[in-house]
Amino acid sequence: MSATLPAPLDVRLMNVTATVLFAGVAVAVLWACGGWLLRHPTFAVGRIAVQGELVHTSAMSLRANVAPQLVGNFFTLDLDAARRAFEQVPWVRRAQVRRDFPSGLQVHLQEHDVVAHWGPEGSGMLVNSHGEVFEAAADDLEADNLPRLVGAPERSAELLHLVGRLAQALAPLGSPIDTLELTPHGGRRVLLDSGAVLELGAGDEAALLERVRRLVATLPRVAHEQGGRTVAALEYADLRHASGYALRLRGVTTVMSAEAAQQAARAARMPARPAQARRAVQNN
Repeated sequence: MSATLPAPLDVRLMNVTATVLFAGVAVAVLWACGGWLLRHPTFAVGRIAVQGELVHTSAMSLRANVAPQLVGNFFTLDLDAARRAFEQVPWVRRAQVRRDFPSGLQVHLQEHDVVAHWGPEGSGMLVNSHGEVFEAAADDLEADNLPRLVGAPERSAELLHLVGRLAQALAPLGSPIDTLELTPHGGRRVLLDSGAVLELGAGDEAALLERVRRLVATLPRVAHEQGGRTVAALEYADLRHASGYALRLRGVTTVMSAEAAQQAARAARMPARPAQARRAVQNN
């Protein structure tokens, strides 16, 4: 039996060289074909299907704000970058983007549901139901009876929750909250639609609500004692006093002590916090 002789070295080198060249040509051809396919107009992003309950977002605004930022085609488009581009459109809170073969995108948008204004008049900032501050044209609002919140942006959710609780507590006064402000010293100030200002002071939510409820329970009697006035005569109330509150009605300035507040509260069948103070009434 004869043994197979190994191929000469030069033959082996030629075979290896040919294999490498063939593989290189194949890779180059595949690369060229792949590049041609990627650049082919068939795969250019030409259709964007938008879903979601949209009230303030139009196709025109999406084209103007998003289309210039969509770089690449169906295969090369960065979906995260596309999502961020959609979320930069006014009123868009969240966006989900996925490919739709061969040349489309499917986008699901969630809009902000605005519940309050944010910052001073003309700031153009709003607050959604999650307590998030965003910028959008307030002119797009169907109704402009929303409260205004003023304070540090990082405390927007806290202020939104508090304004809801205060609105319930102040409802018997018959005047909705116009503005809730976080003052520079950490207190809270409320402006009612009637123009009345309430200085609530600092403290946790429970303490603030207790002060407000004491005012609401005793104000009708106090106002009636001052010339038969009603709660609509309220101009200013300072609830920062530990023993009661200071009050200004139209034509009357008074300091309501805790003892008097207790008596009025008992008449209103609502408890008030006990404390020691004096009562002084000054007629203007």
